[in-house]
Amino acid sequence: MPEASHQAGPATDRQPRWAARYAEKCVTADEALSVLESGMRVYIHPGCAVPETLVEAMMRRGKEVEDVEIEHLMMFGKAPYAEPEWEGHSRHRSLFTGKNVRQAVREGRADYTPRFLSEVPGLFLNGQLPLDIALIHVSRPDEHGFCSYGVGVECTQAAAQTARYVIAQINDHMPRVHGDNFIHVNRLDYVVEDDRPIVELPRVRISEQHAKIGHYVAELIEDGATLQLGIGGIPDAVLHYLKDRKDLGLHSEMFSDGLVELVEAGVITGRKKTLHPGKVVARFVLGSRELFDFIDDNPLVEFHPSDYVNDPFIIAKNEKMVAINSAIQVDLTGQVCSDSMGYHVYSGIGGQVDFMRGAARSKGGVPVLALPSTARDDTISRIVLHLDEGAGVVTSRGDVHWLVTEYGRAYLHGKSVRERARALIDIAHPSFREQLEREATERHLL
Repeated sequence: MPEASHQAGPATDRQPRWAARYAEKCVTADEALSVLESGMRVYIHPGCAVPETLVEAMMRRGKEVEDVEIEHLMMFGKAPYAEPEWEGHSRHRSLFTGKNVRQAVREGRADYTPRFLSEVPGLFLNGQLPLDIALIHVSRPDEHGFCSYGVGVECTQAAAQTARYVIAQINDHMPRVHGDNFIHVNRLDYVVEDDRPIVELPRVRISEQHAKIGHYVAELIEDGATLQLGIGGIPDAVLHYLKDRKDLGLHSEMFSDGLVELVEAGVITGRKKTLHPGKVVARFVLGSRELFDFIDDNPLVEFHPSDYVNDPFIIAKNEKMVAINSAIQVDLTGQVCSDSMGYHVYSGIGGQVDFMRGAARSKGGVPVLALPSTARDDTISRIVLHLDEGAGVVTSRGDVHWLVTEYGRAYLHGKSVRERARALIDIAHPSFREQLEREATERHLL
């Protein structure tokens, strides 16, 4: 067990009792990670909240232990524990696969667990994945001793509630974000103070293709709608075309810098929301320092855990809910693959199905899947006769409503297979339409 690196005296009138306990828990990162033992399961705060200092200390300890399992959602930065030389010492379990662990999953050195994001916290809370250590990245405690999970609470709250040891990287750069997004000092076992900048994510350039898709999607969004969208060129393009809308709201897994512009322009107010009116509700953000400053102590913004934000029954309480998601490949019957390229896992199930089903059950809701019509410099069609061998169906053909490419929109819900095939071919890239028609005819889809 590590010993505290500095001690504090008894609480006084000016010093709350939690402050003395906080001081006793302050240690170096290496001292904190000395609790890591062989066979333990470790959770890491994902996204821009990755506690880099703690991860580095864990890796310095890593060659001294064996069979450590490391869990997290998509995380930015380095993931050395997924490299070949760490085999036998650590193995990663991906709950949503990011770029830094994609190769390890592909080569069988890491594992992928497909699960709706609304249900991931349950893996920890019900004991299916008992955690030994949670490495979290939080704000400095407020006057009551509460630290904010900052730029992301997602599944981290459940991890911190159930882990045997909670090790917190305390950072003055971490924003204090409202909502169900706090942990008290009393729950922390060890505290490592650190002031390194929080990981930022640069904005994606909006291409002409993104702009066309964004325009088609934006036409489906009415005044007073509540939005769910992700990050990247298409979501940013959608936001670009919403500057003339009124009283939009947000209930989303995440948001990025583009949303701030619409808030400041008075487009996103949340006044017409039927759930959490006047609030921007999310689980995390990915973006720049400017975005982090925007959410800091901002009463407009509330973060809540995944099992709340992503619950389809909660989502459906937002009237005129517009869910905008993407895909890797769609077949002519409407089956959607969005987590893999053939047998190779690319990302994860995520919250796509949660929000598609929530929006479908919302009064006036609009579930949308938006994707470019091609990949690899227009050499491959994303709209295909059948999904690639090994490709996973994330969103079933029974869940698909609107599907959008740069060539238009197709509404599939309640349509026959023949009607679906015709509508999807019409929004495929022109270079592939003749081939798709021929293949569909041969398979009696047309």
